[in-house]
Amino acid sequence: MLLLGLGCGVGALSGWPPAAVAMDESERLWMVGEQAFQDKLYPLARRMLERLIERHPTDRRIPDATLLLGKARFSQKAFQAALEAFRQAESISPMPGRPGEARFWEAETLFRMDRYPEARDVYDQVLNDTPTSPFVPDALYGRAWSNRELKRRDQAVADFRRLLADYPEHPSAASASLYLARTLAELKRPDEAVPLLQSFQTKYPGHALVPAARYALGQALLDSGESKEGLAELRAFAAAYPDHELAAQARRQVADTVVRKGNKTDLAEEYKQLMAESPATAETLYDAGVIASRLGRAREAETAWARVRKEFPDHPLA
Repeated sequence: MLLLGLGCGVGALSGWPPAAVAMDESERLWMVGEQAFQDKLYPLARRMLERLIERHPTDRRIPDATLLLGKARFSQKAFQAALEAFRQAESISPMPGRPGEARFWEAETLFRMDRYPEARDVYDQVLNDTPTSPFVPDALYGRAWSNRELKRRDQAVADFRRLLADYPEHPSAASASLYLARTLAELKRPDEAVPLLQSFQTKYPGHALVPAARYALGQALLDSGESKEGLAELRAFAAAYPDHELAAQARRQVADTVVRKGNKTDLAEEYKQLMAESPATAETLYDAGVIASRLGRAREAETAWARVRKEFPDHPLA
C-alpha cells in the first residue's frame, strides 16, 4: 500500500513545480528506505536509499542515508558495497550516526570479509578515538575475535577480560566468557578456564551457550589433570544434551580417556554405561567392546562387536 501510495502521489504532483516535486520525492525515498530497513526489508531499503543518493546528492539526509545504506548492504551480505558506503559516510563532516558508528560498521564489514588485520586496526580506532562511544563494548568483542583469528591469543584474552570487567551485562558477555575460556585452554592454561566455565550456568541461566560451556568445562577439567571431575562433567553433559552436536564427541572423549587413564573400576563403570545407552550407536557399542577387551572380558567384547555388525551392518566399524 505504501508503494502504491507513492506512485499515486508522484502522479498527482506532476503539475507542481520541479523543485517541489524533487523535494517531495526525496522525502518519500528517505521515509520508505528508513522504514523498510526497520522492517528488515533490506532489498527495498537498499533500492530506495541508492535512489535517494543518486537523484538528490545535496539532500540534507544524504549523510544518514549513506550510513543506513551501508547497513542495508551489510544485512544482505553485500560486504564490498557496504564497505564502500561506510567509508563514504566516514568522509562526511560531521560524520553521520552516533560517535564511532560508521567506523565500527566498517570494522564489522572487514571482519566478515576475513580481512582480520584491517578489521583489528579499525576496531582500534573506535576504541581509541571514541572511548565513550556506545559501540565500545562491541568493538572490544570484535577486536578480541580479530585477535583470535590472527592467533594473537594473549591479546584476545585481554580484550575478552576487559569486556567482562567493564560491561558484564552486555549481550555479548556470555559468548565472551565462553571464548575467553576456550582461548585460555588453547594457551594451555586450563586452570584459568575452569572457574569461568564452572560459573557460566549460574551467570547466564538458560543461555543457548550453556551446553557448549558444560562440554568445555569437562575438557578443561581433564586438561587440568582432574580426570574424575572431567569425566563426570562430560558424562553429565552427554546425558543432559544427548542430541547436541558435541554429545557424540563427549562420549568418545570419555571412552578414550577411560581407556588411556582409567583403572579397572572406571573401565567397568564406563562399559556398563555404554552398554546401557539407548538408543545404542555403532560408536558406543564398539567402545564398549574395546573396554571389555581391556578388562579381559573377551566374551563380552565379542558380544558388543557382534551387535555392531548386526545392528549397523553398513557402518565403517562393523
